[in-house]
Amino acid sequence: MQANRAEQPLLRVAEDLGRSVVHGLELFGLGASIAFQALSWLVLGHFREQPVRAGPVFVQMMRVGIGAIPIVSMLSVTIGVMLAIQGIDALAPFGAEHQVTIGVALSVTREFSPLITGILVVGRSGSALAARIGTMTINNEVDALRVMGINPIRFLVVPSLVAMVVMLPALVVWANFVALLGAGLYITAELGISMGAYFDQTIAYLDVGDVMHGLAKSVIFGVLITILGVVNGASARGGAEGVGRVTTSSVVHAITAIVVMDMIFVYVATR
Repeated sequence: MQANRAEQPLLRVAEDLGRSVVHGLELFGLGASIAFQALSWLVLGHFREQPVRAGPVFVQMMRVGIGAIPIVSMLSVTIGVMLAIQGIDALAPFGAEHQVTIGVALSVTREFSPLITGILVVGRSGSALAARIGTMTINNEVDALRVMGINPIRFLVVPSLVAMVVMLPALVVWANFVALLGAGLYITAELGISMGAYFDQTIAYLDVGDVMHGLAKSVIFGVLITILGVVNGASARGGAEGVGRVTTSSVVHAITAIVVMDMIFVYVATR
């Protein structure tokens, strides 16, 4: 009896772990299926007489990209100034304050701009997508689209995916410029150099590969944000409370996926 009682908690833990693994694999499979179908509709929709319309794509681009410019600008300036402050403070004991430009330039373009922009877009657009899909799922609107002969993937997912893949790298480019400008304003005031000299140093240190490194990551982040938002939204159950749960799950899963993918991407790119 005592042995059985001792084994019960372990069995519960094993069962919970097994259910979590199976559920995670199901979500991964669903996400892969949605991504494949979205790509198929994007490429072959015209031949199926259901092409992806430009209008919904531009609407989503406005929501994802243009609407995010103010918050991306504000945080990018803050991050640029923060990196400049920390860099000068760290290099001051070695008398190498003027080398802060290279650290700021590489950190902004390769890491901070794509990562912070991705997280901001998750909070703004990824959560909104999950809530919209979740509400439509609970209200049977997705089923209604199928009854009307409209494929939900083409109608709901593809415009958001295209907008995310296009606008997230564009936001990263803007974030790079704003963050480097903010860092430059602090560095020039602190070290007494001109803004022209600062930008000359930045251009000399950076190459196309550094910028493309961040842009490539942002494309991957855009796909992850869209697919996870759709997958979580499609699993909504239980009314308004269910929509709230999947919206929260979407944000948590997307941020986790972005950070993990960032680590993997950096590891592979630096081998």
